[in-house]
Amino acid sequence: MDSRELTPEELEKKKKKEEKAREKELKKIKAAQKAAAAKLQAQQPATTTKSEKKKNAKREAEEENPEDYADPETPFGEKKKLSRQMAKTYNPNAVESSWYEWWEKSNFFEADPKSSKPPFVIVLPPPNVTGALHIGHALTAAIQDTIIRWRRMSGYNTLWVPGMDHAGIATQVVVEKKLMREMKLTRHDVGRERFVAEVWKWKNEYGGTILKQLRRLGASLDWTREVLFSVIAGSFDLK
Repeated sequence: MDSRELTPEELEKKKKKEEKAREKELKKIKAAQKAAAAKLQAQQPATTTKSEKKKNAKREAEEENPEDYADPETPFGEKKKLSRQMAKTYNPNAVESSWYEWWEKSNFFEADPKSSKPPFVIVLPPPNVTGALHIGHALTAAIQDTIIRWRRMSGYNTLWVPGMDHAGIATQVVVEKKLMREMKLTRHDVGRERFVAEVWKWKNEYGGTILKQLRRLGASLDWTREVLFSVIAGSFDLK
């Protein structure tokens, strides 16, 4: 399960990304304001004097402050702090930032085994660990997330179980090709123990990518139950 706290480097990278998104949002807002002002001036009667136009433009500039449309910085894991005014243009990076960390830290997606509410469970069709998610995964995740959130809001004790398919043969083939490409070695050359270590290295790299993608999609999965891969691994004594 990839629910660890972010490292200082990752937090700094995340902070810079959010700052860049805010700067981009401010630029969009300023451009939209400029376009709106130009449109308004074009619609004004020809009798409007230059002096009146300047006064109108100054008044509009004073009334709208770009900072009012930018989200303030939110500490990691806290509820997202919103701007004083809703932005006039849509910026997905600004809109999506900070929410998931707060949801996860607040345990909003965890099922309660002692709950008296009626249960509702969905098992995520596990994506293969051999690659990254594609648009088909995003579609099915969005549909399942809609259903699980609706049931949660309707009073059910919901559980959406996450996991990844070990994709044994496919993973073996991919790692074998990687060894040949990078080291000019076969799995027989490196031996079973080292080959299994390479497989786990591959799983941690691409499995982590998949988990991050699911979080970016906003999938309300119960990450405390992400057990599919470890159960399979334990069955074959691979750990």
